[in-house]
Amino acid sequence: MSAVREQTAPHPPPSTPRPRRTTGPGRRGPSQDGGRGIWPYVLIAPAVLGTLYLLVYPLVRAVVISLQDFGLRQLILGDARFVGLKNYETLLGDSRFWEVVRRTFLFMAVNVVLIMVLSTLVALMIERLGRFGRIAVLSALVLTWAMPVIAATTVFQWLFHSEFGIVNAVLTDLGFESFDRYPWFAHGPAAFAILVALIVWQSVPFAAITLYSALTTVPTELYESARLDGASGPRIFRSITFPIVRPIFMLVLSLEVIWTFKAFVQIWVMTNGGPGDATTILPVYAVQTALSSQRYDLGSAASMVTVVLMSGVLVLYFRQMFRQEDELS
Repeated sequence: MSAVREQTAPHPPPSTPRPRRTTGPGRRGPSQDGGRGIWPYVLIAPAVLGTLYLLVYPLVRAVVISLQDFGLRQLILGDARFVGLKNYETLLGDSRFWEVVRRTFLFMAVNVVLIMVLSTLVALMIERLGRFGRIAVLSALVLTWAMPVIAATTVFQWLFHSEFGIVNAVLTDLGFESFDRYPWFAHGPAAFAILVALIVWQSVPFAAITLYSALTTVPTELYESARLDGASGPRIFRSITFPIVRPIFMLVLSLEVIWTFKAFVQIWVMTNGGPGDATTILPVYAVQTALSSQRYDLGSAASMVTVVLMSGVLVLYFRQMFRQEDELS
């Protein structure tokens, strides 16, 4: 009986091993977590270092030179002496500098007003065109925008050439004999107007395409409701279109202010700031002071003043943008 009882006694179930905890695809081990923290910084390090070298270093170098007595001798020998804010005092005490500042703001205001008005009108026109007309106008704008600055400047130089320019030839054929061999670039107002036309012609495509993209976000139902209520075109633009596209409009306005304020290539290639100082603005004045007078310290000081003025424009834009965000929230 004891033997039978031993055979029929229940055996304890075999102990099953506990499942091992494995790391799934969304879970990483401690060793992997530790190595992941540094790799993003290693990957972006070349871009950050390149940006620091190409943008931050020249800015810091210009600030240092503006605080030194830095002329041709110091450029060769490298024994520049620190003079503090003396260069800025000399610059701000120069009457020619303040005349250049006034001309710069006039140049910027005329260009920006013309660019924004023409770009808005072109964007509204594109919105009302058919498919074929819209493609044709947008293609023309893109091709104009893609033209290199030097090439466009050279074309304008030939258009207004005193002997071979097509503008003089057309005006003379129309009966304006006074424009026969008229030297456009020898007269300050005429040269100023040609530069304005060139910069406006180069800047309108970007602004018009950007504003047209913003116009496509306006719901058509709002336009239909306004027309049913008897609203006119200008009233629809003031009450519906502009409030919706105002953030993009302010962005384009700020960019055009900055780009126009620092215009240099067109002026330097076409007139070198002349005749006299008729087309000299702050960037041209800085280069003239640094190269012609070999006063690199004063040129750097003028460049820093330009940077400060453009930074003021950015501050005003960001304040306006944050104010609009607060109103929407």
